[in-house]
Amino acid sequence: MMDNAQIAKASLNDIVFEGRNKAYGAYVLRRLYQRHVTRALIIATAVFALLVFFPLIAQYLKDKMPKEPKKNLQENVLMDAPPLDETKPPPPPPPPEAPPPPPPKLTTIKFTPPVVKKDEEVKKEEVPDQEELKDKTVATVTVKGNTDAVDLTELSGEGDKVVEEVVENKVYTYVEQMPTLPGGGGNAAIVAAIQKATKYPPLALRNQVEGRIFVSFTVNAQGDVSDVKVVKGLGSGLDEETIRAVKTLPKFIPGKQNGRAVSVSFTVPITFKIQ
Repeated sequence: MMDNAQIAKASLNDIVFEGRNKAYGAYVLRRLYQRHVTRALIIATAVFALLVFFPLIAQYLKDKMPKEPKKNLQENVLMDAPPLDETKPPPPPPPPEAPPPPPPKLTTIKFTPPVVKKDEEVKKEEVPDQEELKDKTVATVTVKGNTDAVDLTELSGEGDKVVEEVVENKVYTYVEQMPTLPGGGGNAAIVAAIQKATKYPPLALRNQVEGRIFVSFTVNAQGDVSDVKVVKGLGSGLDEETIRAVKTLPKFIPGKQNGRAVSVSFTVPITFKIQ
């Protein structure tokens, strides 16, 4: 062990590593640590000083460099205009501008909306042949008509016979006056009346069947419902219930075409939903 005199002169490393193998790496590192710290501090101080004083040194060297001589810039001087020759006559004034053309007159053309009709309702107009017009009289005044025309006096006062020739006896899908229920309301009232008359079949309730059924029927000229059939069904008793509900509809106000009662076909959707 070291005595008091040796301890007073010994360093911290000597005291810590007394009686130990000083060839151990930690002892060497601790002895060199102070030297490394001092060297790192000197290098860091030098780099910091270089960064601080480098802009000043660069500015100093820039000021010491020789400067290029300034070039003499000549000022542009505007010359005076030449004097006017009063002996010459002044130029003639420019011709006046032509007035603008009048705006075009706007012509308004009234557009007549087209009327959609079925092919069988469109009356085809045939252009008469020239041979048929050979014996006809063409004049600017009223002349007596052809006396060979068919006598229509028998039809006077009997307009129904004329209408029967114009209206075909068939089932229409759309007419001038559609059939309606006594209370009116159009298709919405018809669907509501069918929905009100339907009852959910027990089989459809057990199977939780929901959806929409499309049913078609015909309202004849007397206003009665006929030819009821399901176009797209769901089964489970819903199709039969829809047909039954349609047949319970009251008597319709029949549809009319050209003033005559005709048969009209309907196709309506009926919705079934479990509440």
